[in-house]
Amino acid sequence: MHDFFLYSAVVLMIIIAIPLLRVLKGPSVFDRLLGANAIATKTIVLITLIGFLFERVDMFIDITLAYAALGFISSLALAKYITVKRVEVDQP
Repeated sequence: MHDFFLYSAVVLMIIIAIPLLRVLKGPSVFDRLLGANAIATKTIVLITLIGFLFERVDMFIDITLAYAALGFISSLALAKYITVKRVEVDQP
């Protein structure tokens, strides 16, 4: 079972590279934001898998909850910043 989690973690790290391309080459800011959110959710799963590998799931779940909250709040803040900035530019 240990090998399964290790191989799953390696495959997940490779899968994280796909949204990274969207973040780097995204045509718009919203595409980059979606790519960053996809990376964050896959990283949460990766941290949980690492917790299974070290047999300390309880500690790593706390880390993933904090990382998820931080990712959610930063996404909201960035979305709010983008919409407020766009409204200010459109008005004379």
